[in-house]
Parts: sequence; structure tokens; C-alpha cells
Amino acid sequence: MLRELHIENIAVIERADIEPGPGLNVLTGETGAGKSIVIDSLQAVLGGRVSRELVRTGAPKAAVSAVFSSERAEKYLADNGLDAEDGEIILRRRVSAEGKSSAAVNGQSVTAAELRCLGALLLDIHGQNDGRALLDEANHRAYLDAFAQLDGELAAYGVKYEAWRAARAALRKLDMNERERESRMADLERTIAELSGAQLSAGEEEALTARRDLLRNSEKLTEALDAAYDALYGASPSAIELAGDASGWCRRAAGMAEELKEAADEVDSALSELTDAAERIRDFRESFDFSPGEYDRLESRLAQLRRLEKRYSTDEAGLIDTLERARDELAELSNSAERREELALELAKRQKTAYNAAKELTRKRSEAAKRLTERVQAGLRELSMPGVRFVAEISPMEGEPGFGEHGADEVRFLMSANAGEAVGRISRIASGGELARIMLVMKDVLSERAGAETLVFDEIDEGVSGVAAQRVAEKLAHIARTRQVICVTHLAQIAAMADTHFHVEKRVEDGRTYTAVTALDRAGRIRELARLHGGDNITETTLRSAGEQLDAAYKFKMGGKEK
Repeated sequence: MLRELHIENIAVIERADIEPGPGLNVLTGETGAGKSIVIDSLQAVLGGRVSRELVRTGAPKAAVSAVFSSERAEKYLADNGLDAEDGEIILRRRVSAEGKSSAAVNGQSVTAAELRCLGALLLDIHGQNDGRALLDEANHRAYLDAFAQLDGELAAYGVKYEAWRAARAALRKLDMNERERESRMADLERTIAELSGAQLSAGEEEALTARRDLLRNSEKLTEALDAAYDALYGASPSAIELAGDASGWCRRAAGMAEELKEAADEVDSALSELTDAAERIRDFRESFDFSPGEYDRLESRLAQLRRLEKRYSTDEAGLIDTLERARDELAELSNSAERREELALELAKRQKTAYNAAKELTRKRSEAAKRLTERVQAGLRELSMPGVRFVAEISPMEGEPGFGEHGADEVRFLMSANAGEAVGRISRIASGGELARIMLVMKDVLSERAGAETLVFDEIDEGVSGVAAQRVAEKLAHIARTRQVICVTHLAQIAAMADTHFHVEKRVEDGRTYTAVTALDRAGRIRELARLHGGDNITETTLRSAGEQLDAAYKFKMGGKEK
């Protein structure tokens, strides 16, 4: 659960320290006071996108830190080499005035993506757009799969599906019409003729370039070789001759002074190296020979290689690979009938495997759809929607091969808003309030299946009032029995159910706007509930009514709901 939230220089909040408790935590306040900024701060510390607009005007940076306790997240930390701090998980996010951000978990730097992975285990934020996401039927399959916990089955099916796709692509490539096949074979034959005629060999271009550069400087090279050999061996006295004399004199001196023996050895070694060098220079000079047309032939060959490299947009090694691939493809096209039969058999085999796996997904989805329908129906009855029917409908995919990336099913949530009416698409039937309540039930049901340990609802009360609002409040209280819940609301019915109630208030001091977040005691809660009911017109009657509402909410939470 979330134990502490520290906000610094986020929008109009200069500083706020919030300590949510277990159960239901509620944030209330006037519209525009800054309640949503608390949600924005939570999203930021969980790895959400941030920008410099988040930073309070005039502040060098903004910072959010959150302290959680979570056994599931501790396992994630251990698996990813992150340390736990006495059972606490501390997330920090900073954003500079220039828009640069940094993140840390228990003092260790992490990326925003890593923060999001960890955050998904800790806290689930249900924003105002989540209800609208229910309108998009493309999301319905994912909701059902999450309820059915099909992650492992979907991964296994995905492997079979990708194998089928690869076999289908190979067969389609082969199944070109005859004119296309003949045209392609002609192109391949031209490529093979050109590249094989060039007699390519690995490393040839580098060797030719080196030889050409050598010939380009042949005159100067010859002159240098001759001069070096003459100095070492040909001149009188030559370097070798002088070194020989020095060796003899050193040996003679060493005979008279033992400490000169090492110097004599070094002179002998130098004489040997000079002799070896002179022989290598002589051998190279004698072997260095070229015909008058060799340089031109080298240039022509290099030009040919570079033309081919430019034509095929590759280097020398790529030309050799291109030739091999062309030969392989030509052979495949030449034997297309036999190869096609092999691929058709392979495709049929993989299609059957993928289809069987898809049907197993269908079976498990069908079972889960029944359970989900029953659970949502029961939840809607608890929210004063007894006449609303909800159905998780599964229908087979149309067309061939009858399955796709996620299986063989079309999943669609249907509803009827009134008793006796046929079910239809949610997008065409549900009002804003109905969407909010359906999504609340979905969150309740899905959270039981390894969901995050803390649920955040940002104005789940959109379009809800009266008895329906009371039922939403009771549902939130029910969820809060097993999970920590944080809720931003404008409804007194929900605020009255809170186990911990925070008031968000905006004020202006010295020309600057400030927002404060304050935990309310019973007296503060009564006054805030009275404000939610009557605005500024707070009377003894509204205060008394607010107190009675708090008492009734307490009785409900204690199990003594009044009929």
C-alpha cells in the first residue's frame, strides 16, 4: 500500500505531504483546487510522461516521492537487482525546469520504463478516460483475457501463430504468377552472370588497393630501397662493416674488462639485425617488379568492383552474399513445384497447430465470459442497476483462416439499459453514469485477479447522483476492505465512506497561488460534507445532516447497513 506521498513544486502545489491510510482514502475540494494534481504526481512517480509544464513557475525543479510497502514489489526488486530498504519501497521522480527528468528506486537510478513496470505492481490509476475506453470494443478482449488470466496461454499461442505466419509468407513468395516468376528468374540470372563473371573473392579489393598504392610510388620506393641497402651493405665503409669493426673492438675490450661483455653482446645483436634488415631489403628490391600495364589493370579492376558495389548498394562482402542469395533463390524458383508442395504441407501442419491452440483459448474465454457476466451483473445490482443486463459475447472471427494474432475470437461487451430491451453495443446504449459504474465493477472484479495493491479512482462519480451515488460509495467501501483505495470525488456519499479524508484547498498569498492538502478530523469532515451538499450555504441543519451521514456510513462499514 501507499504509505507516504511527498509533492514539491508540482503546478500550484509548493509542498504537500500526504499519508494515506488503509481502506478508502478520499480527496475532496472545490473544482480547480488541485485534486487532479495529486493524481498527476502519482502518475509521474510511477513513470508516467512528464514535462517542464509540470514544474511550478519560478522553481528550479519539481520532485515527487512515494513510499510503498508491498511483498509483490519486493520480489520484483530482487529479480531486477534493486535493494529493498527495511521493507519499504521508495520511488522518486525529479523534473527540472528545462524538462529533464530522473528516477530512482530506493536510491538506485532507474529508467522511466523500469519505474512503470514496478509501478504497475504497486498502484492502478483509473482516470476519467478509462470509462470511455470501455466504449472501444478493441479493448474488450484484453479485459476478458485479464480476468481469465490467460497470459501464459496467449504467449504459447503467439509462438504457434508466428510460425504459421512465417510458413504462409514463404508460400506466398513462391506463389507468384508465371509472368512474375519468369521475370524474377531473368533478373536473378542477370545478377548471377554479372557477379560470377566478375570472379569475386573475399579481400581482393583491399589487396588490389594496397598493390596499386605501392606501384603509384614505385620510383620513390626503389630509390629509397637502393639508398638504404647501399648505406647498410654497399658503401665503403658500410654500416654493417663499421658494426663488424665495433663488434671486434668490443670483444677485445670485454676480454680485458668483464663488465663490458653485455655491451659486446648488444653490438653483436645489432650487427645481426642490421645484416637481416639488409637481406630483407635486398630480397624485396629484387622481387619488386611490375609490367608497364599492371597499374592500369589494377585501376580497371578496382573500378569494376566499385561499379558493382554502387549498383547493388553494398560492399565487396555484400556482393558475394548477393551472388549466393541469387543462386539460392533461382534454384528455389527453378524447383518451385516441389518446393511449393513441401511448403503447402508445412503450412497446413502449422495452421492446424495454431487453430487448435486458438480453439483452446476460445474454450477458456467462453468459460471466463460466463463468470465475468455473472460477476458484473451481480456488481451492477449492487450499484442500483438491477434492470441493466451485461453480456460478454464471444463470436468466431470471420474469414480465413479463422484466427488472428490473439486467437479465433471476437470479444464484445453488450448491455441493455432497461429491462425487457435487447442487449446492444455499450457505445450506443450506455450513459456516462452507467459507464462509470460498469467500469467500477470491472475494476473490482479484475483487481481480485492479481491486480495492483492500491487502486486510485479519479472522479469515478462522473454522471452519478442520488441512490446510484450511494451504491457507488458502498462499492468503493467494499473494495477498500481488501485493498487500499484512493478516490478523488465531488460526491458527499463517497466522501462519507472514507476511512481517511483529505481536503484540497487553493488560496492566493502575495500574488501567488498555493494548494494545501489537509487530513480532516471528524469536525472537518462534517463541515466538508456540508459544503459538498450545500456549497457556501452551511447551516446547523446541513451540519447535522452531514454528521448523520457520517454515522450512517460508519454503520454500513461496520456491517450494519440500514434498509
